[in-house]
Amino acid sequence: MTNVASYCGYTDSNYNAFKELDGLYRDKGLRVAAFPCNQFGKQETESETKIMDFVKSSYTYTPDMYAKIEVNGPKTHPLWKFLKKERGSSMASDIPWNFSKFLIDRNGHVVARYSHSVDPLDLEEEINRLLNA
Repeated sequence: MTNVASYCGYTDSNYNAFKELDGLYRDKGLRVAAFPCNQFGKQETESETKIMDFVKSSYTYTPDMYAKIEVNGPKTHPLWKFLKKERGSSMASDIPWNFSKFLIDRNGHVVARYSHSVDPLDLEEEINRLLNA
């Protein structure tokens, strides 16, 4: 699960890595849940339809894309409140930037939280372990 933005410096590396992981693990149950968010540097200004068109045309990839949300502040989406509550102690509770990542197991438990600067491919070992558990 990740908060995404189309005009972020992390966009290319993350979408390319998500596409690669999806190709490797989708059949085993991996889903990349992408939540557009415009809270960081106004880097996700388009509608959900335009965001999905951008990802499809730029990366030939279709993540599970959800509605644009807020991940911090008084309008924080309830799902993100839950995620931060479950895995907020090792980092600041607030999401610091686009492409913060959470790993969720098959039972809906938040297993780990990763910074925006962590390459999704670096999570492959943990993803593989969770999918084979």
